[in-house]
Amino acid sequence: MPLKVLIKGAGDLATGVAYRLHRAGMLVVMTEISRPTAIRRAVAFAQAVYTGLHTVEGITARRVESLEEVLKAWERSEIPVIVDPEARIRESLKPEVVVDAIMAKRNTGTSINDAPIVIALGPGFTAGVDCHAVIETNRGHYLGRVILEGQAQPNTGIPGEVGGESERRILRSPADGIFFPLKEIGDFVQEGETVAEVNGIPIKARLSGVLRGILYPGLEVRQGMKVGDVDPRGIREHCFTISDKSLAVAGGVLEAILYLKRFKKEVSYVQN
Repeated sequence: MPLKVLIKGAGDLATGVAYRLHRAGMLVVMTEISRPTAIRRAVAFAQAVYTGLHTVEGITARRVESLEEVLKAWERSEIPVIVDPEARIRESLKPEVVVDAIMAKRNTGTSINDAPIVIALGPGFTAGVDCHAVIETNRGHYLGRVILEGQAQPNTGIPGEVGGESERRILRSPADGIFFPLKEIGDFVQEGETVAEVNGIPIKARLSGVLRGILYPGLEVRQGMKVGDVDPRGIREHCFTISDKSLAVAGGVLEAILYLKRFKKEVSYVQN
């Protein structure tokens, strides 16, 4: 039987993981909050929470409401996404693998006992304590590495460089309020152009490029919160395909699953 994998979170990094594991023949289910705040929502299965269905690079995610609907989605070779912030479906689904891809920079409730194999992305987890493996998510030499003891690199609070730009490519909310985008993902924008508003206050691009990501309309935001991302490279198709970072992290998850599965089998053989 294919491995059942529960992924907590359905943002762009989680989607890269789901994409790779699904293509490798695993049965993937994803959990989300009721109002996801994915920026790169064109390539995030979290979008299915709002639209019911969402397809990324030929793979379709479907919003479901129950275990029965999860099984039906699997029969259609889809990835089910369920609004279940506490991942309670784990108790009835009994997945062989749990992947914490919430990217909260801290552990929000994942335990090493949640499944035979528990993997976490990025900082906030300790391999061997609250999970079996941590995957490095920081851009650079160690991106995608499998950590079996210890932690990933700490969060620097500085956005990774894309096209030579870091903080300037990020759009941030100027105030608390309701977010309303004026541009669509994939649109080309000019430096100084208004791309969104919060309570009528304009949010202007700080550089020219293509709008790679932007929050879903009508979400409540906080001052300083990241609400969009401009890619100075200006390659529109990059907005609609899974990023190199997501695929590198996904490769690390796939490696960790296969390694831990083999390792546990070898330990069991030796013990018996």
